[in-house]
Amino acid sequence: MNRNDAKEIAEVITNKQLQEMLSKAKTEIKDWTKVSTCNKGFTKGVAWNILGENFDINYPYHRIAKINMIREFGEFLPDELKPKKNKRKYIKPVHHDPKFLTTD
Repeated sequence: MNRNDAKEIAEVITNKQLQEMLSKAKTEIKDWTKVSTCNKGFTKGVAWNILGENFDINYPYHRIAKINMIREFGEFLPDELKPKKNKRKYIKPVHHDPKFLTTD
C-alpha cells in the first residue's frame, strides 16, 4: 500500500478495525521473512514485533504508527477501508497510414 492511501485511511480507521486487520494478518501471513514495506532493513516478522505484537484496542495510537501499520499490513484491511483502484479506460489510439514521398 502506498503512503498517501495509508494517510487517508489512518484519518478514519478505528482501533477495532486495526485490530481486525492485525488479527487477519497474523493468521494469513505465511512467510514472515519477507522484506518489510516500511523499512527495507526489517522483515515482516520484525515489523510485526514492533507494530502489532502488543496491540491494545484502548490505546490512542499516534497517526504515524497507524500509517505504518496500514502500510505494512494494509492488504488485510476490511474491504470497506481498502482504497478503490482507478480503472483506466482504454482509449483507442488514432491511426493514419504513413504517407511516403514518392519520387517517380
